[in-house]
Amino acid sequence: MKVLVVDDSRVMRQIVIRTLRQAGFDWFDVVQAEDGRIAFDLVRTEAPGLILSDWNMPNMGGLELLQTLRGSGDTTPFGFVTSEGSDDMRETALANGALFLIQKPFTAEGFTEALDPVVGALR
Repeated sequence: MKVLVVDDSRVMRQIVIRTLRQAGFDWFDVVQAEDGRIAFDLVRTEAPGLILSDWNMPNMGGLELLQTLRGSGDTTPFGFVTSEGSDDMRETALANGALFLIQKPFTAEGFTEALDPVVGALR
């Protein structure tokens, strides 16, 4: 399965990818984007089965990416991996169609807990 990892920090994208592998998702084919605008275009060309996005990014943030995707009819499973995780953010994320929000700092176990139900449903 192809997974799109979206974060404006190259280092954080690499940490997310490493944590995915540590969580046992080493079979994912990972595509990367540095902001929501690039990610939106990649969704069209790469057709990922899952999107993992940061919340705060230049050009187009994660919430705007999610809203733009849903507004265009795209239903790709979407989750946030972000440094903020207030109750309000979680509610906003879920209300806009995100399946989960993983808060930084994160662990492989946290990824497993959030992704297992999503990946299981996609198989």
